Amino acid sequence: MSQGSNFVDYVKICCRSGHGGAGSSHLHRDILTSKGGPDGGDGGRGGHVIVKGNAQLWTLLHLKFRKHVIAGDGDSGGSSLRTGKTGRDEILEVPLGTIAKNAETGEVLFEINADGETKILAKGGRGGLGNWHFKTSTQQTPRFAQPGEDGEEEWNILELKLLADVGLVGFPNAGKSTLLSVVSAAKPEIADYAFTTLVPNLGIVGYRNNRSFVMADIPGIIEGASQGKGLGIRFLRHIERNSVLLFMVPADTNRTIKEEYDILLRELNEYNSELMHKPRVLAITKSDMLDEELQQEMEKEVPKDVPYVFISSVAQKNITELKDLLWKEINKDVTGPQ
Repeated sequence: MSQGSNFVDYVKICCRSGHGGAGSSHLHRDILTSKGGPDGGDGGRGGHVIVKGNAQLWTLLHLKFRKHVIAGDGDSGGSSLRTGKTGRDEILEVPLGTIAKNAETGEVLFEINADGETKILAKGGRGGLGNWHFKTSTQQTPRFAQPGEDGEEEWNILELKLLADVGLVGFPNAGKSTLLSVVSAAKPEIADYAFTTLVPNLGIVGYRNNRSFVMADIPGIIEGASQGKGLGIRFLRHIERNSVLLFMVPADTNRTIKEEYDILLRELNEYNSELMHKPRVLAITKSDMLDEELQQEMEKEVPKDVPYVFISSVAQKNITELKDLLWKEINKDVTGPQ
């Protein structure tokens, strides 16, 4: 399969829950009773369309070609106060970090963040009440019952935002995929041209004492991405769910390190200003081409408000130091300063 064919983070689905079953208007009759009272049972509830979190999934690919999801209708009530059968529920399993929206209004309905967590996307219609509910002292044999309520039918959007401890932010060819391939078992596509990475990639990074954290390689950002240039904002939403942002600027950039860092920061701010509150780390990549004197000169260009490290993924330079820095930032809010 091609790189983009097995990762789907956006699907639009028409969901229709089941109609409720009608209540029964039956009157009791048997060999000993010729004129019994009402004994009509209630109708069954219509089936729900349910979204369920599954930690084993990482893409919405299995829902890509399922445009219509239809739950079962409830059965009608029966005699002897028998309740109709509940309609069949339709369960849509999704990766953790999935958000459900109303396709017409854009309203966020809920999000799934835990394995096994369930939310109702379309609620089944309530079953109608049988005629025994309506008997009174003045109307002892009601010959009517409630019809079942209609189910819901609407278009919904399921949108995945990757959950990761560290998100890699940088221009195309900044060395994001190379770093991920070095520090984890992930095998992203790596090549010498822009936008090699077309879908986000996740990798588990091993750390000291058998500890680990999750790193996400986000497709490259360019200037104007928040206005739709390049890959636009399609993948910027994945950055929202990362605990720490690792900005990556190559040592051979045509701009200064601060200029490139400021452009990346501005694009994130224009997309979602809340991203400015996330912890940030700066990695100057491809530094194996720098001698000590040149590196000292470049350090003068580095922003002073962010922790930084010069690394080289190919030469394995300062990779351990980078992991230490990231681990410190990931756990800062939990354990305090280290």
